[in-house]
Amino acid sequence: MRLLIAEDEADLNEVIVKKLRAEGFSVDACFDGEEALAYLTGADYDAAILDIMMPRMDGLETVRQLRAAGRSTPVIFLTARDTIADKVTGLNLGANDYVVKPFSFDELIARIGAVTRTVSGSATTAVRVGDLELDTATHAVKRAGELVHLTAKEYQLLEYLMLNRGRVLSREKILNHVWGYDYYGGENIIDVYMNYLRKKVDLGHEVKLLHTVRGMGYVLREEP
Repeated sequence: MRLLIAEDEADLNEVIVKKLRAEGFSVDACFDGEEALAYLTGADYDAAILDIMMPRMDGLETVRQLRAAGRSTPVIFLTARDTIADKVTGLNLGANDYVVKPFSFDELIARIGAVTRTVSGSATTAVRVGDLELDTATHAVKRAGELVHLTAKEYQLLEYLMLNRGRVLSREKILNHVWGYDYYGGENIIDVYMNYLRKKVDLGHEVKLLHTVRGMGYVLREEP
């Protein structure tokens, strides 16, 4: 799952990013509303966590312009502004949830799960393709009922493929979503990790789920 964090307090920004990455999320970070809007309109994110009081453009205006641009990315405000009027204003502008500082990381992670499930229309955290099952809450992966042990990056890649099951994903999309904009290595890292996944997910099974579409990218589906 790919997240954007926009928080102008550098220390807090760094802590949030480290905590969320430790939980297996792919995270991009910025420090003001204008930069956040550029990120959110230039790439696909599963959710955004925005401070309200930020330089150049505050979080409220960022959400207003994001929704005006037709983007439905779930947004959670993370802010010290805790009056009912503040919350009503934020929600009316198109935010999906509101977390008040100081906050619990367990609560923040739970709210991320809640807004992403609501937008996807799913009441469960389980995603299935054939006999492959992935739980976005526990990060457990099973194939034909057997637990599949994945590294954090392997899980992020598989989750992205499963949430986009049936869609061909370009290398650029995969690289940006799973490795983030701050990754400066080559695209061949994707091929390396796809090989890792094939060995753990497809090897030994008659039906292969991970497919290469030559010249286009990768897709996860039951059909060849």
